[in-house]
Amino acid sequence: MQGLLEEALAKQPPGAAVPKSVVVAGRTDAGVHATGQVVHVDVVPLPGPAGRLAVDANGIPDLERMRHRWNRFLPGDVRVLDARVAPTGFDARFSAVRRHYRYRVSDAAWGVDPLRRFDTLAWGRPLSLTAMNEASEALLGLRDFAAFCKQRAGGTTIRELQRFTWQRIDAHVVEAEVSADAFCHSMVRSLVGAMLLVGDGRRPAEWPAELLRGGVRDSAVAPAHGLTLIGVDYPADEELAARADQTRNMRAASDAG
Repeated sequence: MQGLLEEALAKQPPGAAVPKSVVVAGRTDAGVHATGQVVHVDVVPLPGPAGRLAVDANGIPDLERMRHRWNRFLPGDVRVLDARVAPTGFDARFSAVRRHYRYRVSDAAWGVDPLRRFDTLAWGRPLSLTAMNEASEALLGLRDFAAFCKQRAGGTTIRELQRFTWQRIDAHVVEAEVSADAFCHSMVRSLVGAMLLVGDGRRPAEWPAELLRGGVRDSAVAPAHGLTLIGVDYPADEELAARADQTRNMRAASDAG
């Protein structure tokens, strides 16, 4: 998605402001969906009046017109839903305080509704919400999630898991709602994969917490297509720059060991 947006932003009229690289709130794995993705892009004005953003009659950047132009260049599965001038200090990635994901699973014996096959995993085994919620609750808090992350050299796997709940939305479909201050690579899919094995009875409810304490990554990773980034939370405008600086400093400290 990031590359597609950068291509669309680059297709400005001759002499218009030049956009720099897009920064996204959450870099999702290939195949993961997003209904609440947030991006920002810094714009470099070219010399002279032609180098400004398009403006309306009041001199305000006409981002509505630009949004329509970007969507004409984007493929049908990517859309810019809103655009605005960001507050001073805003960073889509580092200013965020929380990210929310949803994972949808069908436990019907016959698979998944054909119309939902692109965003719902067909599991085919009955799932116990009681067991999955018990196992999920045991992982909440500020912890080292190395057992549920694809580790990156020098990166930290310490995250605060703030919400991890399961609910049945109809007779055959269950949903997980997962929220944290941030997620490391493949963390949500690994958490969900472990819970599905608990839910269908192949692992006890204590197993995910044992994995967490052991710190060794297990191979139970749920497929990407059932996962959707549904929201990103930010502080008040006046706190955005401070939050970004705080996050960058934490990341730099963790990368330095």
